[in-house]
Amino acid sequence: MNARLILLTLAFVFAWLPPVASAHKESDAYLSLRTDPANDHVLHGQWDIALRDLDFAIGLDGNHDGAITWGEVQSRREAIERYALQRLAITGDGLQCELSPTAQLIDEHTDGAYAVLRFDALCDKNIPSTLGVVYQLMADLDPYHRGIVTFHAGERTAGAVLGPDQPTATLNLRKPDRWNEFTSFVSDGIWHIWTGLDHILFLLSLLLPAVLIRRRADDGWRKGTVVAEGSGTLMALAGQPPHYRWEAATGLWPVFLDVLKVVSAFTVSHSVTLSLAVLGIVALPSRLVESGIALSVMVAAFNNLYPVVRQRTWLIAFAFGFIHGLGFASALTGLQLPPAAMAASLGGFNVGVEIGQEAIVLAFLPLAYLLRRTRFYRIGVLRVGSVLICVIAALWLVQRAFDVAIPGFSAFL
Repeated sequence: MNARLILLTLAFVFAWLPPVASAHKESDAYLSLRTDPANDHVLHGQWDIALRDLDFAIGLDGNHDGAITWGEVQSRREAIERYALQRLAITGDGLQCELSPTAQLIDEHTDGAYAVLRFDALCDKNIPSTLGVVYQLMADLDPYHRGIVTFHAGERTAGAVLGPDQPTATLNLRKPDRWNEFTSFVSDGIWHIWTGLDHILFLLSLLLPAVLIRRRADDGWRKGTVVAEGSGTLMALAGQPPHYRWEAATGLWPVFLDVLKVVSAFTVSHSVTLSLAVLGIVALPSRLVESGIALSVMVAAFNNLYPVVRQRTWLIAFAFGFIHGLGFASALTGLQLPPAAMAASLGGFNVGVEIGQEAIVLAFLPLAYLLRRTRFYRIGVLRVGSVLICVIAALWLVQRAFDVAIPGFSAFL
């Protein structure tokens, strides 16, 4: 295979992916504000910030051994408080509230250790019904960082998702804007899947053969060592396997139905575990979840080379969708909301994931259908693309399962 075909393959498979897609846990923080029933001028705040983000921003790992200790966090306590609170502004009815730190702790989330920064916000007026928040944490370092902000006053709650592209929010406790909360989480769900390269490659692996049909060749049974055209890989087989080849699908409608089954199966299963995890019913360690996602990508791509599941690809999507749902849920596990607000947040995020997923399908399917009869697609895209995805997923699996860093692979982390 010549270099030109390989370059064309890489362009086809990866050019339309988000330019800075990331396969690791996204940069998230959780900011909670509560009124003080004994002092109507004070808000109590708690800000959970991932230690990995703080280490990237200001440096916590003093001895550079890859492990951040409580002593190292304590030694940087003032730097953490200064870095975080300088990037947060709270106003009550337009008047600035003064922020002062009160305590700093460590808490374990499903995706690792977080610094828990507690602070008070002293406002000039009684705690107002309308609160303004300006959130700029990581704004100059990570364009995809987001902060989930919740404001609690008794039984009333308001919330928003903020980040570099939308750093401000106005939270109204008298009349919480559930629609804006819903749409902010829709946007968050879209970006979650668009910046999750592992989720994209899993879906892409399932879509690659959708415009082709695997048929048995007419030359009957072969003995000994054969070349399998469907995979392009030399296989030493002791028995007498039937010989198969990939052919272009004859119509758009069967292709559409096949894709619909795959996407629907993935949607159903990941929605189940997403909901169960966010509600606290199911919980698995982040390393196990992320390793399972890497394994799912590898299996889906490997099935394109050595098809074990030939007719019902949607079964792969359904089976592994459960583990992907737990991966999606990691974006919302820090939420502590009453039922109405949780429904808006969870529903909006799930809708956003589906919109992002459908956008990927709509971007890929028409081009793949047009190219399905070409040797470039059957060999370059399906074979080489699946091999590349297998290699990337295998490296992810090693890194995530054994917590090791592979030199030169940081771009795909």
